[in-house]
Amino acid sequence: MSERIIIDMDEVIADPMGEMIEWYKKEYGAEPDKSKMIGSWLTGFPGQHQQLILDRLRSPGFFRHLPVMEDSVDVLRELNKRYEVFIVSAAMEFPNSLKDKYEWLMDHFPFFTWKQIALTGSKDLVFGDYMIDDHVKNLKGFKGKPYLYTSQHNLDVTGYDRINNWKEAAAIFL
Repeated sequence: MSERIIIDMDEVIADPMGEMIEWYKKEYGAEPDKSKMIGSWLTGFPGQHQQLILDRLRSPGFFRHLPVMEDSVDVLRELNKRYEVFIVSAAMEFPNSLKDKYEWLMDHFPFFTWKQIALTGSKDLVFGDYMIDDHVKNLKGFKGKPYLYTSQHNLDVTGYDRINNWKEAAAIFL
């Protein structure tokens, strides 16, 4: 049996933060403050707009047309040939995202089957040899080897091996 890699979706292979920032710049003509995004990228937006950002995240369709993280398609295609790969997203926080996320994955990563996708409320349910995720809360209880995927909100986190981009992931796993 081959080794299993658990891969997060948002901020790892999909770019909701980049999409939200681009939308915000068009709508409000301002840049969010990335230096305030430690812990959550929501905090980089002005306080009076944070509920608007949350509402947009919860709206149907937001997760359907996100940008794809650079090199992720090619690297995941190769990983899928050598490992047992599962895409696991804690999607229940945004229930409208379930259909959007599944369709997005099928558009951009058609080499995955529906059996390799887990849209869940908690990642505590999954097991594997490796996990790549941008949130420490998902890596803490993981029994395999965790990798923290670098994102603006986790730049201050220490104590984990990091993957900064998909070329680095390829160097580790391929």
